[in-house]
Amino acid sequence: MENEKSNIKYLKEEPIKKTILYLSIPMMIGMSAGTIYNVINAYFIGLVHDTAMLSSITLGLPIFTILMAFGNMFGVGGSTFITRLIAQNNSDEAKKIAGYTFYASIITGLLIGLIGYLLMNPIIRLLGSDMTTFEYTKQYAITLFVGGFSIILNFSLEQIVRSEGASKESMYGMFISVIVSIILDVLFILVLNMHVYGAALSMILSNIASSAYYVWYLNVKSENLRGFLHYIKISINSQVEIYKVGVSQLIQCSFLIVTTLLSNNYSMQYGNNIVASFGIALRIAQIPEFFVMGIVLGVMPLIAYNFSNKNIPRLKESIKYSALFIFVIAVVFSGVVYIFRTQVIQTFSVDTSVIEIGTYVLVAMLVSALFNGVTSLFMTIYQASGKGIETGIMSISQGGLYIPIVILLNYFYGLDGLIWSMTVTEIITFLIGAVLYIPYSIKLKKASTKNKVSLI
Repeated sequence: MENEKSNIKYLKEEPIKKTILYLSIPMMIGMSAGTIYNVINAYFIGLVHDTAMLSSITLGLPIFTILMAFGNMFGVGGSTFITRLIAQNNSDEAKKIAGYTFYASIITGLLIGLIGYLLMNPIIRLLGSDMTTFEYTKQYAITLFVGGFSIILNFSLEQIVRSEGASKESMYGMFISVIVSIILDVLFILVLNMHVYGAALSMILSNIASSAYYVWYLNVKSENLRGFLHYIKISINSQVEIYKVGVSQLIQCSFLIVTTLLSNNYSMQYGNNIVASFGIALRIAQIPEFFVMGIVLGVMPLIAYNFSNKNIPRLKESIKYSALFIFVIAVVFSGVVYIFRTQVIQTFSVDTSVIEIGTYVLVAMLVSALFNGVTSLFMTIYQASGKGIETGIMSISQGGLYIPIVILLNYFYGLDGLIWSMTVTEIITFLIGAVLYIPYSIKLKKASTKNKVSLI
């Protein structure tokens, strides 16, 4: 039990800088492992040298994104609520929330799988499959839908584990998923020649493996959640606490799919070199996101815990140093890449038009990175504090604003408007988050002087 107590101790009383590093570094490593996980299937399918197969797993990616979003809905909503309950020494209710989240994830996955199976052909066409990729995409989609419960469950449990500050254990589960996926990809794709079926099946089984580890940890090692599998029913009020925060993940996912389709469609109108330029710049700009997401995911239970037990000085210190770390990462990375922007793009392409446009696109994305990290922190603060309205506003702003902005800027300014549309969206969303933080900060200030002031 010493390990579990030390996790809670970090949330409760260890020095803030030390705590943020303790919680965030494993998540940064885990995020890197997740990136590897995302390219594993594509790599092994690529070894088969069949373009249609490779295209099919790309076309099937939105299915995985939707399943992941439902997992995050239960995970973020459930884990932040659990942390607040633990801070109030209400472990019995925390176990009920964990149990409900576990079973709701499985049931939701099975329902989505059934709906997906019944509407399979229309879904395959909606994904953009043509005659050459239809059957392969269908094979991939069927397997994902049938085993989709494991993806929802894995993403949900991974965050429930972190509700006690167990970032290292969360990372271990990510590593298990990656290792199992690599082994099964080799077996199914290269040895047994299951190809697309094998790629999807390895994904399902790797999620089951990591979910099994998380269940073992929660039921055996967890200080507050042991025995959670015995619970399935919770009150309506508790369900509201979960969904008022968790539903924002579904909103973000929905907008993410729409914005991706819009961006791709507009980029293609300007030619393949523009599409390639966006793809290269996006991959480069995503690098600091691993570190930023590691911080925001790591500090989520820290903020939730201290918000719930009304340790206002520690809560404010957590937010201050998290913002400082995020800002330093964004500034240092953006500054270095900006200085060597041409050389960076040249490592990906020798096409002069791609280098020219890619450098321009990269500058716009680096400006976005300066705002995106703190915007993500705003979102995390509101999620961890159980602020459903603020969380919903941020989710809608981050995704929904891009749609009218890219349409208008592309119409009036052409390619320049398309390139800077995401930057404009990020700046506006950052400003919205900052405005929402004003009343939140005022409540913290009042609560620090009057212990009876409610933060909820």
